[in-house]
Amino acid sequence: MNPEIVGWSSAAVLLATIAQQVWKQWASGSTAGVSKWLFVGQTLASLGFTVYSVMKGDPVFIAVNAALLLSALVGEAVYWRNRRAAGVAPSPARGRGPG
Repeated sequence: MNPEIVGWSSAAVLLATIAQQVWKQWASGSTAGVSKWLFVGQTLASLGFTVYSVMKGDPVFIAVNAALLLSALVGEAVYWRNRRAAGVAPSPARGRGPG
């Protein structure tokens, strides 16, 4: 089997899964069950993997990691939009709980 087909197919499945989650969060207008750290972690990891992929010169991984980075940024923006819409005030620096 052609490794490029496996790579691009896997990338499509992963991106579709992440995009569906971000869309559900957007459509629901809620942040229930979503940690604020999810998209921060995804952004940092995707940025690192994108840089690594560019350094390795792998077009499949450059494309998928750049797309995942974009989805993380959109997810983070949706998360904060939903919090503002719900009237959730920012937590103070001390004593804040998870997510």
